[in-house]
Amino acid sequence: MTISKTASGKAAFPYTIEKRLQIEYLLSATALSQHKQSDGSDVVWGLTQTPKTIPPRYFYDDPGSQLFEQICELPEYYLTRTEGAILQGCAAEIARLTGACEIVELGSGSSTKTRILLDAYNKLGYPLGYVPIDVSAGILESSARELLADYPSLVVRALVSTYELALERLEASRLATRMICFLGSTLGNLNREECDRFLSQIADALNVGEYFLLGVDLQKSEYLLNAAYNDSQGVTAAFNLNMLEHLNWRFDGNFDKAQFEHWAFYNKSQSQIEMHLRSVRSQTVQLRALDLTVEFEKGETIFTEISRKFDLNSIQKELQGHDLVPLQVWTDPNQWFGVLLCQMQKTKSVSVTA
Repeated sequence: MTISKTASGKAAFPYTIEKRLQIEYLLSATALSQHKQSDGSDVVWGLTQTPKTIPPRYFYDDPGSQLFEQICELPEYYLTRTEGAILQGCAAEIARLTGACEIVELGSGSSTKTRILLDAYNKLGYPLGYVPIDVSAGILESSARELLADYPSLVVRALVSTYELALERLEASRLATRMICFLGSTLGNLNREECDRFLSQIADALNVGEYFLLGVDLQKSEYLLNAAYNDSQGVTAAFNLNMLEHLNWRFDGNFDKAQFEHWAFYNKSQSQIEMHLRSVRSQTVQLRALDLTVEFEKGETIFTEISRKFDLNSIQKELQGHDLVPLQVWTDPNQWFGVLLCQMQKTKSVSVTA
């Protein structure tokens, strides 16, 4: 095993990639496969509601994750490049504020924006620890290996898991503190009740003094929002329709994605994009592994995702309500996107009645 040395002569992280990479299935690979095949009560529930719905987590099999990476490169999809530009401008300040810090990223994907943070910590001479969390084992391992090749001192503990399970099972940080990152405005995919529960989970996973880095998409013109979710190349449509293919292989289904179309629009009253799959004809679909038969009328939709757009003042108050105190907020010149660095602080006072 090769060991590098720090300026003080102390042993640093092992150099070889295999020694610096740990991939953990929070369920064993066999158990996870069985879980994926048998789990489906949420699909049964959703497809028997009016309107029908499918949980957004079914977007993210390996093909779905790859399609989402393509979405992030689209000219209409301002979110990724805007957030990336903000991070480029504030990463050094984030590193100075947190000090040496293990980075935990929920929904890491290809870890592209993570490099901006790693560069900032590396430049200050801090040790690098990274815990990517994603449901796609394929993209998780490939992106981790690319990072390890580029950052010789980096240690990666990757978790193939849902957010909820990973937050429950996080091990203690191997560095002085940790920062949980939730970038890409993924928070907007949660409704208000889900958002409240999620922020409670974040607060429960952090020790006092640890950090939460959040990216949120801000309210803006309907034209920009509608264009971002109806791109001219049809990648977002392919991403939405891939959900049906995912259900087919997971639950032995016979969805024909050619018989559905992508439909996305901005709901101004709710300040959110809504994505649907709309049936182009009357049809019957079966998910045999779930013993489920679903009837569709022509024009009937499956509600697949929301993407809420936030007001900065409101989201800061919401974070503070969970003891996640914003230390710094950064935005772009157009005020399209916001990045917030929060610290876990016990701010709630206990009221005492006579």
